[in-house]
Amino acid sequence: MEFKEREFVPVLFGGDINTYSVARAFYEEYQVKSYVLGKYMSGPSCYSAITNYRMNNQMDTEDVLLKAVCNLSKKHKDKTILAIGCGDSYVETISKIKDRFPENVVAPYIDHALMEQLILKENFYKMCEKHGIDYPATLVYSQEMGMDVDVKFQYPVILKPSNGVDYFHHPFDGQNKIYKLNSLEEVKQTIKDIYASGYSDKLIIQDMIPGNDEYMRVLTCYSGRDHKVKMMCLGHVLLEEHTPLGLGNHALIITEPNDALMEKVKALLEELNYTGFSNFDIKYDSRDGKYKFFEINCRQGRSNYYVTNSGFNVARYIVEDYVYNKDIPFKTAQDEYLWMVVPKAVAFKHVKDPEMIRRMKRLIKENKMVNPLFLRGDLGMKRYLRLVKNHLRQYSNYDKYYK
Repeated sequence: MEFKEREFVPVLFGGDINTYSVARAFYEEYQVKSYVLGKYMSGPSCYSAITNYRMNNQMDTEDVLLKAVCNLSKKHKDKTILAIGCGDSYVETISKIKDRFPENVVAPYIDHALMEQLILKENFYKMCEKHGIDYPATLVYSQEMGMDVDVKFQYPVILKPSNGVDYFHHPFDGQNKIYKLNSLEEVKQTIKDIYASGYSDKLIIQDMIPGNDEYMRVLTCYSGRDHKVKMMCLGHVLLEEHTPLGLGNHALIITEPNDALMEKVKALLEELNYTGFSNFDIKYDSRDGKYKFFEINCRQGRSNYYVTNSGFNVARYIVEDYVYNKDIPFKTAQDEYLWMVVPKAVAFKHVKDPEMIRRMKRLIKENKMVNPLFLRGDLGMKRYLRLVKNHLRQYSNYDKYYK
């Protein structure tokens, strides 16, 4: 693999597929190697030829992250350091301390006050109402309500934390990303378990929209320094992960446009004076024909390479905006591409819609499919064996958890 010296150095915080997807985007567009700073020696960025991986199990704390940024700023004092979070806790920490970064460091994020508002789901839903963006029927639960839980939706219902960042700072046995609950008794017990962990923010209890993974959508946007939306890429999710802590993570996406839907989100982001990447989880509700929004993530999603694979390289937007000061025209993704991180046999077994299966087969035949983890030239023995092991584990994971 060949690398070039550039005016900038990407520094990615995290360790999962998000960091590797962004590092791959930087390599493919600019032939640069990215620093990846994570908490554990795990994930696809470990032992990669396109990353310099460094570990510190306190990396998402303010002092450790700031020190790491300052050290790299000194080491590359003649270059622009691009500090990019690839997980919610990293993004929040960077947003909180970005004013303390050295002058040659760029952190493409909104101010922390706005981020604090957006990461709380109940606040996001209020903004949706203003812009005519649909979301599921919702009960916002606070600890002060005790066990007086008036759930008016038909069971099963969905329960999840309003503040996902704080929630995962309080791990406990049986912790899930989201919960599908079949009775009021299960709701009450789950509430008790979550608050017993130390979590103290609000919970979201929602009407469960019917339909399998194939009803899901994901929308990724980039807003420039001028607070104007520059890029929107909508993906049709056909398969998600179903392990307890991975529930809802995307496993298979086909890019497809929906201009009316994207226009509403564009108006929301521009009214907020938003900056940087944003990512939305959406589900189509066949009962009323509406697309219901679940949340906004103030970063590129972990499946962000579906955007790069569709012709909208995520690294290019940051570099052209903050390093080269280019005027970036607004574009939306219109062409179909297939992104997947599961074996093809798993995909064809668990995707149910025959039309979607035909589309998948056509895109594979047209060489419009990618698994972002397997980059030619970056398959050293240690990394390759780890990738293959995790890849093959998908067979048993879906057999065990997919229902």
